[in-house]
Amino acid sequence: MLLVLLLAAFLWGAGWALGASRTARWTSLAVLFGVVLVVQLILPDGHPLREATGKSPALWLILAGFAVLALVYRQWLARLRERAVANEAPPRDTVSQGQNRFSEAELERYARHIVLRELGGPGQKSLKQARVLVIGAGGLGSPPLQYLAAAGVGTIGVIDDDVVENANLQRQVIHRDADIGKPKVFSAKEAMEAQNPNVAVRPYHRRLTEEIAADLFTDYDLILDGTDNFDTRYLANRAAVAGGKPLVSGALSQWEGQLSVFDPARGGPCYQCIFPQAPAPGLAPSCAEAGVVGPLPGVVGSMMAVEAIKVITGAGMTLRGEMLIYDALYGESRKITLKPRPDCPICGGAQAGRTAS
Repeated sequence: MLLVLLLAAFLWGAGWALGASRTARWTSLAVLFGVVLVVQLILPDGHPLREATGKSPALWLILAGFAVLALVYRQWLARLRERAVANEAPPRDTVSQGQNRFSEAELERYARHIVLRELGGPGQKSLKQARVLVIGAGGLGSPPLQYLAAAGVGTIGVIDDDVVENANLQRQVIHRDADIGKPKVFSAKEAMEAQNPNVAVRPYHRRLTEEIAADLFTDYDLILDGTDNFDTRYLANRAAVAGGKPLVSGALSQWEGQLSVFDPARGGPCYQCIFPQAPAPGLAPSCAEAGVVGPLPGVVGSMMAVEAIKVITGAGMTLRGEMLIYDALYGESRKITLKPRPDCPICGGAQAGRTAS
């Protein structure tokens, strides 16, 4: 067998020295392999030529199988590359041509997306060019941050003024025990970059306020609200409506979660259409007061990530104008239809204007 390998190396080196093409060199190796296989299959056991070329055809057949698998895998990657660059959308002015291209590692990482008919190469490119802001790096914010980073969303912002506490770790799975005391946005940034170094993470260690919301939202295409208080929810809704940004919003309580896509700019209601005012104190206790089962934020937060991917890529039907309600205690889910409220002080005027036009 060693003799055959040396001969193969000689053929490859000689072809390279003589300027033969790669195809010609591979062809010479294939001919050599065919001759060796014929020798192994035709000549009787103990024949000197058969002894010199490996004694048994089994090993050569195994090598041939590995070679075929490697060739198939190479062709598969080539096809994925072709799909990724096909029908390439014009790049953003702020995104360089180099940032629009996928490396070999990225093509392999996102292969399961690229083979999806609803996403493909153009969809994955849209994710790479997308800019998503997640408000909150706690229970609801953790899963979208993880999955959007894993999915290849190019730029992910995360704003939160809190630090990691021991009581968070039962459900806020992006953080670790070693992160206790660290600002959540920096803990989340480390976890996301460790998972996917191809994404840019922008941490904002501060609370979302009226003074910064409008300017901050301008830098992003899509907003995800993973907060746990009504003041921030109403603020995020006002800023999103003013900027024409879709808002993916989720909420939790004990065993139940809900989510929707609020997008008045595209015909849906806004958050305040559905919840005109905050409930009276005590009627909607926080997770700290009422409790929440650990995996529930993972379920609802992952659904938020799915909705974000659909909004970015245009795949399927988003929850615009609908709310999904999930009851984990009984394993049930249901959807209800949501409609814009004409007298909504946040988006009612815009809705009326579109209706009139």
